[in-house]
Amino acid sequence: MSARKIINTVENDRRTSTRELMQEIWHAVDEGITDFEITACGQHNIGGSVWNKDGKDLNFYITNPGQRVGSMGAKGTNIYVEGSAPADTGWLNSGAKIVINGDSGDTTGHCSASGKIYIAGNVGTRSGALMKKDPKFEAPELWVLKSTGSFSFEFMGGGTAVVCGLNCENMPSVLGDRACVGMVGGIVYVRGNIKNLSDDVFILDLDENDINFLKKGLKTFLSEIKKDEYYNQLINFSLWHKIVAKTYEERQKHNDISLKTFRINKWFEEIGGSIFSDLIQDDFKSYDLVQTGSSRLRKPNWKNYAYSAPCEYNCPIKIPTQKRFSLLRAGKVKEALELVLEYSPFPASVCGQVCPNLCLNNCSRGSFDEPMDVKMLGSLSKNIKIKTFEITQKHKIAVIGSGVAGISTAWQLSKKGYETEIFEQDNKIGGKLSQVIPEERLHKEILETELERFKNCGVKIHTSKKITPQLFKEIEKSFDAVVIAIGGHNPVVIPFEGYERLIKGLNFLKECKNGKKYNLGKKVVVIGAGNAAMDVITEVYKQNGVEEVTAIDIQEPSAFEKEIKAAEKLGAKIMYPCFTQKITEKGVYLKDGRFLEADSVIISVGDRPIFDFLDKEYLDEKSRIQINEFMQTQNSKVFAIGDAIKPGLFTNAIASGKKAAENVIKFLNNEPLTPVKEKDLIPSIRIKSEYYECYNSNCDNEQNRCMSCGYCRDCGLCRQSCPNNAISRIEHENGQFEYVSDDSKCIGCGICAGLCPCGIWELEDNK
Repeated sequence: MSARKIINTVENDRRTSTRELMQEIWHAVDEGITDFEITACGQHNIGGSVWNKDGKDLNFYITNPGQRVGSMGAKGTNIYVEGSAPADTGWLNSGAKIVINGDSGDTTGHCSASGKIYIAGNVGTRSGALMKKDPKFEAPELWVLKSTGSFSFEFMGGGTAVVCGLNCENMPSVLGDRACVGMVGGIVYVRGNIKNLSDDVFILDLDENDINFLKKGLKTFLSEIKKDEYYNQLINFSLWHKIVAKTYEERQKHNDISLKTFRINKWFEEIGGSIFSDLIQDDFKSYDLVQTGSSRLRKPNWKNYAYSAPCEYNCPIKIPTQKRFSLLRAGKVKEALELVLEYSPFPASVCGQVCPNLCLNNCSRGSFDEPMDVKMLGSLSKNIKIKTFEITQKHKIAVIGSGVAGISTAWQLSKKGYETEIFEQDNKIGGKLSQVIPEERLHKEILETELERFKNCGVKIHTSKKITPQLFKEIEKSFDAVVIAIGGHNPVVIPFEGYERLIKGLNFLKECKNGKKYNLGKKVVVIGAGNAAMDVITEVYKQNGVEEVTAIDIQEPSAFEKEIKAAEKLGAKIMYPCFTQKITEKGVYLKDGRFLEADSVIISVGDRPIFDFLDKEYLDEKSRIQINEFMQTQNSKVFAIGDAIKPGLFTNAIASGKKAAENVIKFLNNEPLTPVKEKDLIPSIRIKSEYYECYNSNCDNEQNRCMSCGYCRDCGLCRQSCPNNAISRIEHENGQFEYVSDDSKCIGCGICAGLCPCGIWELEDNK
């Protein structure tokens, strides 16, 4: 595909943002588009930092661009601007050809390192400043038809600039004031008057090589800006000059007074008479303008993993997904897949199947192109084998309930060497994962594989153990700590008129999972529109004869979008707000007068725990278990977790179990139960997407797409870019590494922090 893409950045009175425009261009380039016609509205960076993966030229035809048109433009990019352009045209140009058919603003060609910039008018202040040449690449060129602003070619270090001075014969200087300050390299050819030039340069006559270069170059330049008629006028080389930088030795030769001599005798004369001697006492010591060590204003710190990545921060379990991708990049596949087992015994079942993946929804990569595939990463850990955890501790812990929260608690305790036993009233473990989740959401083979791994970890499992008051008391006496993780298995029923006709959603799901078939009729109404209600809808459509399913709720559905879409795909209709008045054999009557015909009505509005085995002192007036912030009941050795205290996601239950295990261990070791301080979320502004755009150009594996927010990806950019070579990489015997900054070399410039793609380097005030 090579058709021209036409982009108008203002449609229906809405202006496309720079970010949106750049993303549209990147996506189009990925699809094979090579020509772009852009009617801009001041968007920045158009035409910069983009290239075709097959090496084809990219052509941009632009009107009304914003600043930095062609910034960091790559070789093979051709940019044509109709009319003028504002500041920073071709800033950091890396090989693009940029043609401006009008004037260009301040700092045109600033820091350009390669490529050609052609200007059909004037350029502003500091244009050509910091131009440079890398011997490995073609030197940059800046061609200007008319004049420049002041301080042009300031600190120029390489490349070639040509200022034609056309129709500027009456100007006192076509280079403005104080041109070429600090110039150390490169060549400036100029036609016309020059005044107030910096002392850092020489003005020379043109030699034969210069004339041949200009003759050839002027033809190309004038052709590009469509001004060929001026060629004969401009090749009168008697009006041209060549400006080159003095060498270091030549500058020293013309500076016959040292800085110290100047300060003592002219500025702060020891014997009165200088302009400041009567106001300030000087110690006549010389200090470097750029300081290191304790004299720096700021200093960098390598703060690896000091912040949470958005994926980790928004995960209830706090799984450091960025660490897992980092291990994969390092080729440590086994370690990457095993890492998640430090946090969850259900990486494939929960993370890979039933979790709504809050981590994925907040992934930094999602604002750039597509979020990371976290589900895939979880699924890869399904078949990881473990050794039976060895008992190394003296205490015994009982866990009542083998749902997600109970298994999570037992897993963490057993991993830490504690003898742990589970008591489950059902004939199999897994709780609602095993009992109610339809196979469409959770494949049976995946769950059974992970449950089998848990069974082999060393936890003693007692199934078909109904917890009675007497048995609970025995457990309470026999174990050093008890964790109640019974979940919520008592379906909530609202006492509408006719409520006795309702089918309880939880019971319905459990019986369907055990193979029971229902005769529900043709039309079914489900009261509730949460995730569990969506599971009910899935099972309802499996029953013979069902043709129409309607879910109603008093508020906007709380189910996740993907669950709602799955239900709607089956044919379900979801209505809200709907307030049920009564239920009859004909259907559901709503309080606003509407009637929904139904052969069967199923209620799925939540489930509550059953604490019939506990004494009343454990419960409040609403029969809810009472706990403190550390999940302890009135009996400090008894803890309660998961849905037994608050309904939530499966990930919330896993997190609850992990936290409970930590609290139990502290309790058993007589340590204070203190809240764990979570890491702060890394500010999004510290993640540099520019690195990944370049990095991803030939990237086809998922781990390399991860932006590794807050976790060093060992790219070495900081070390390579430090102007004082102050940063070094240290590798330790355990395979870990760190980057350190040498205070005796570091000047606190902040380049490391400014370009670190992961936001690891942090500048702090040097107190």
